[in-house]
Amino acid sequence: MIFKDIWKDIKAVQERDPAARNALEVLLLYQGVHALIWHRIAHWFYKHKMFFIARLISQIARFFTLIEIHPGAELGHGILIDHGAGVVIGETAVVGDNCTIFQGVTLGGVGTQKGKRHPTLGKNVTVGAGAKILGSFEVGDNCKIAANAVLLKPLDNNVTAVGIPARPVKKDGVRISKVTHREDAAKEEVEILLKRIEVLERKIAKLEKRLAERTEHHAGTHKRD
Repeated sequence: MIFKDIWKDIKAVQERDPAARNALEVLLLYQGVHALIWHRIAHWFYKHKMFFIARLISQIARFFTLIEIHPGAELGHGILIDHGAGVVIGETAVVGDNCTIFQGVTLGGVGTQKGKRHPTLGKNVTVGAGAKILGSFEVGDNCKIAANAVLLKPLDNNVTAVGIPARPVKKDGVRISKVTHREDAAKEEVEILLKRIEVLERKIAKLEKRLAERTEHHAGTHKRD
């Protein structure tokens, strides 16, 4: 199974990288393929709970390829890591089949909680150079994340996202109107305001409770006097 996945990774490079001449060149000279080979071996050890060996292999791979893939990450087949330097893929990240990842990409987590904390990429997702996808959420099939974008929220299938923070600009190849962007922004602001109102209401309730307790206490004191 590992060798079959490696062969699919090699074929993915040949099909999607115009600079690739033949399979032997890809196998010997492409650090993205090397990183995937190391990872598939490390992931086997990780699944069999040999965590130290798995992490050791991943660290060796990082030293030689400048690509850091945690052995716990789940990678599909036919993946192309193009150029690759500076790519970081976290422990609970999932990368679907036939994804393309360029240099400087981070599939990272937010916070320090245990459990699923890294993104899940669907099939045929393209992540541009320097893009950051941070958090535990899903990116749909056939999505495109622009270079240097910072994606913090889920995406539906067939969406193109750009910017910091990244926002959808195309859906099924059709440009999303600015009106939709403004509506989304307004919804986000309303959600923030509602959360603040909830916090204030809780604080007011606590103050009212304390005031009532003090009033009762003073009333009792006056009666005794």
